[in-house]
Amino acid sequence: MQETYLYDPNVLLKLDFHRSPAKFQPFISAANPGESWLRVRPLKDTDYDRGFLQLLSQLTNVGNITRTQFLTRFSQMKASGDYYVTVIEDTRKGEIIGAASLIIERKFIHNCAVRGRLEDVVVNDTYRGKQLGKLIVVTVSLLAEHLGCYKMSLDCKDKLIKFYESLGYALIPGNSNSMTIRYDEDTPTLKRNSTSAATGAAGDAYQTNSQFYNFFSPFCY
Repeated sequence: MQETYLYDPNVLLKLDFHRSPAKFQPFISAANPGESWLRVRPLKDTDYDRGFLQLLSQLTNVGNITRTQFLTRFSQMKASGDYYVTVIEDTRKGEIIGAASLIIERKFIHNCAVRGRLEDVVVNDTYRGKQLGKLIVVTVSLLAEHLGCYKMSLDCKDKLIKFYESLGYALIPGNSNSMTIRYDEDTPTLKRNSTSAATGAAGDAYQTNSQFYNFFSPFCY
């Protein structure tokens, strides 16, 4: 069966993991994830059968998605060119065990620049101790820098702030608010949480090539 990648897998081989402040012990990268049976790659259209959706269900509600729905959404994401869903596969089992998404936003500001958002980070908890959570986050963060994003941001729970700080993300004093309107509930409400978002950037393509910058707030620019 012919398989289609969501984006060019060769771009992952160009990422320099020495640029990240993350400390890997032992050192690993997308090209060399530490085990011969681990592979870091873009999402494929055949990953419906490799447990990709089941993995996401460990993170949040996924729903009963059919193969047709999966393929339709995959095609939409690929056609847009702004979605970089990256996965880790256990090739022994043919199973997706880790994933994270980089979503590109196109702006008018900063000379029509692009910025990145880190979403849907999840690793199967049976693979603890192999630095895979750190690996998948650093991979998409470096990918954002490689693609020319001037900054990268994310939302996370309080307990994960220290983890993301160790990877170069930072809270901005006086500007660390996560605000959301939920439309998937019976009564939409405006919610505010002053400490639940750790944010940052995977390098500012317009100011430096070696620093990880930070960002957060719906009204920042």
